Amino acid sequence: MLKNFYGSIAFTVVSLILVGVLGYYQTGLIGPTLQMVFLACVLGVMETSLSLDNAVVNASILKDMDPVWQRRFLTWGIIIAVFGMRIIFPILIVSISAMVTPWEATRIALMDHQLYEKIVTSAHIGISGFGGAFLMLVGLNFFFDDEREHHWLGFIERPLAALAKIPFSPYIVTAVLIAGLSFLVHGEEQKTFLIAGLSGVLTFLAVQKFGDWIGGEKDHTGVVVRSGAGAFIYLEFLDASFSFDGVIGAFAITNDIVLIALGLGIGAMFVRSMTIALVRGGHLAEFRFLESGAFYAIIALATIMLLSIKLHIPEAVTGLVGAVIIGVSLWVSIEHKKRFPQEYAEDGDAQIILPTGEVVPDQHTQPVDDKTTLDR
Repeated sequence: MLKNFYGSIAFTVVSLILVGVLGYYQTGLIGPTLQMVFLACVLGVMETSLSLDNAVVNASILKDMDPVWQRRFLTWGIIIAVFGMRIIFPILIVSISAMVTPWEATRIALMDHQLYEKIVTSAHIGISGFGGAFLMLVGLNFFFDDEREHHWLGFIERPLAALAKIPFSPYIVTAVLIAGLSFLVHGEEQKTFLIAGLSGVLTFLAVQKFGDWIGGEKDHTGVVVRSGAGAFIYLEFLDASFSFDGVIGAFAITNDIVLIALGLGIGAMFVRSMTIALVRGGHLAEFRFLESGAFYAIIALATIMLLSIKLHIPEAVTGLVGAVIIGVSLWVSIEHKKRFPQEYAEDGDAQIILPTGEVVPDQHTQPVDDKTTLDR
């Protein structure tokens, strides 16, 4: 299990060294330099706590992907997550909001930290609308499924599953929710929120249709996951949506773009490591309600993002809510397996991704005679 985190640990060490060099270059003092290193650690912890549900959902989708696209997500995907969402995305926000060239936006980000923070945070309404709507659909598509075998909170999930018989029900619920919440703001902010929220709905629909177009099978989220490109694009949009609150929330700690990128990058790497650990270990089948907990956490995060257009909710609360939900679902799953071990006896379809990219059945579910083959 620990070996899945070696890359994240190495990235963390390198990142903290770079933060130390940056801090000493900017200040020439040991005290402020150590303070910047500490802030980078805080950012990493914050990003990890905000994205625990992301790791579980990524793993549930990744385990069914073609091995080639699995490797691409774990390599290309981390580059997009760390550099694309933590550096390029904020710069594009500055460029569009301030109507300046990307080069000027880069200069502002590097040289004028206060102006950079002001411009990025001013785009909070649009970011919350788009990201909140997209994540809400991710969560609702999981629960609006009348073919799901196991329910954690049946009194909630069974009525939601029944709504799946209504065509486009998750989209209708999300659109109505966006329209209702738009009355929390007025004027241009209301217009921005409506456009951004409905754009999030349309983007989710477009990603789904793209997956249908290139072919493949659908999982409980309603998204094609066995077709590599469709799953890859879906996961990247999902990663981006999870990144929005972290990027905005980081300004409560610092407005230094390099420090933000390195700190959040540490968290993003650990989320990837947790995803790999879940997939390679085949643990999702063992923890029956963990996946449900992750999607409840996604809906909670989406709700917080949407309400943040009017209410200020501390990042610590956002991260804690998701962590608590996932922790409870994990505990319930462990207790359920202890009480009803016979229900797990026939779960022999867990998979492990070998370092070579080969996908094989979980050793725990294979006949004893096959174990020597895997050991080789």
